[in-house]
Amino acid sequence: QVVVVESGGGLVQDGGSLRLSCTTVGRTINTYAMGWFRQAPGKERGIVGAIDGRGGNTYYADSVKGRFTISRDNAKNSVYLRMDNLKPEDTAVYYCAVGSFLGSLRTTPNEYHYWGQGTQVTVSS
Repeated sequence: QVVVVESGGGLVQDGGSLRLSCTTVGRTINTYAMGWFRQAPGKERGIVGAIDGRGGNTYYADSVKGRFTISRDNAKNSVYLRMDNLKPEDTAVYYCAVGSFLGSLRTTPNEYHYWGQGTQVTVSS
């Protein structure tokens, strides 16, 4: 069984920064495609950023491009989402998801196999 654990959410002011962390129990994710998604109330879950299984390629949604950075630390079996210049419209529950072994970039939820419980990010204006 694979358990995905996110952390790092919280309340921040407009223009602030947060770093979300994701790690797993039961599987080493160093060579797995990973994704960060978010879901705001009344909206569908959508991609924020993704990193491929080899760690060399990343993808960002247009709304966060230039502000968010996804990275991985294999020694810590972790993936991170650094969020800078946060805006109120970034308020959502953020989810980490595990994709396929050596997988390429994937942007839709049904292409991921394991999900965390989510961490709330609230940006106040």
